[in-house]
Amino acid sequence: MRRLRPLSEDECYARCYGGWEETVRVIPLEPRPPRGPMLVEGEALRRRFEEYLDAREPDAEVEAA
Repeated sequence: MRRLRPLSEDECYARCYGGWEETVRVIPLEPRPPRGPMLVEGEALRRRFEEYLDAREPDAEVEAA
């Protein structure tokens, strides 16, 4: 199915819930402040976690809480 145009949040709500109530308001969110620089990249974090797993003792069992 091809969409002719993107739907607004108001239109999506009306389609999902069959109408609009006076008690419902759409409030636009303020943009989030920019994040600081990442100290560790995702791939480096994954490699470090693999090293951690490989360094564990093979007999160590994890106890369920």
